[in-house]
Amino acid sequence: MKIRQLGRTGLDVTVLGFGAMQIGHARIADADAGRILNQVLDMGIGLIDTARSYGLSEERIGRHIASRRAEFVLSTKVGYGVDGCDDWTPQCVRRGIDEARRRLRTEVIDIVHLHSCPAETLIHGGVLDALAEARDAGSIVAVAYSGDGLPLAESIRSGLIDSVQCSLNLCDRSNLQGEDGSALRDGIGVIAKRALAGAPWRGIEPCPDTPQAIYRERFACLASRLPQVDDWADTALRFAAFYPGVHAVLCGSTDPEHIRSNRRSVDRGPLHSDLLDALADAYAPNSAQWGSVI
Repeated sequence: MKIRQLGRTGLDVTVLGFGAMQIGHARIADADAGRILNQVLDMGIGLIDTARSYGLSEERIGRHIASRRAEFVLSTKVGYGVDGCDDWTPQCVRRGIDEARRRLRTEVIDIVHLHSCPAETLIHGGVLDALAEARDAGSIVAVAYSGDGLPLAESIRSGLIDSVQCSLNLCDRSNLQGEDGSALRDGIGVIAKRALAGAPWRGIEPCPDTPQAIYRERFACLASRLPQVDDWADTALRFAAFYPGVHAVLCGSTDPEHIRSNRRSVDRGPLHSDLLDALADAYAPNSAQWGSVI
């Protein structure tokens, strides 16, 4: 699989990463979660992303693939949910890192994100400084932010961020456009989440007032302006993976065949220029109105 340098972090990541939220669900048997994680690595996927809010995910990663730690870049998220600490405080960040290292069974976590931390806290709360201190102490490699919109922009303006994780898909591009997009591409690592936009082409009615509902409405608008597309999942994933400024995309699944299909899509490389032009033309009339979906 194609490898890219993740901005200025010094880390090399596979273009396709594995989002480990679903394998954290208690309804997934522990043995099945272990098999999926090992299959992910066997497929050559070398970026695994988790969070303390992803149920059993961190614990299972530590239990089942800590012995293969040299094979993957490890990413998690902190800032909340630590007993005895207020959320979004330096103490919560520091303890969150230590707890994650224990669950993940690793001395060093490669990428640690603040997980959708409010903009005001990013500016004045000292949480980014706490992450930078952990980086300087050697317990993490990269200071990162996961989120969209104004907080994402504030994290970039802080000058302390090495990498970001933000929404980027056919229906949601504003995080990598305009002034903030230029900042993202100026040495900062970019990991794209929501690359499939909730797969609105499947026709499943999402819950109202959710990102999936917004993406479905936007997708209907885009699709009405485009020629026939035979495989939207393949198109969407390749669009995100090869979007200018993106270093890696995350996709999660508990079905190994879906994971293999995602890898095959990324291996196909960029979309044809004619389709890219058509996608750009379809998006352009709404680019000013379609902000990032929080």
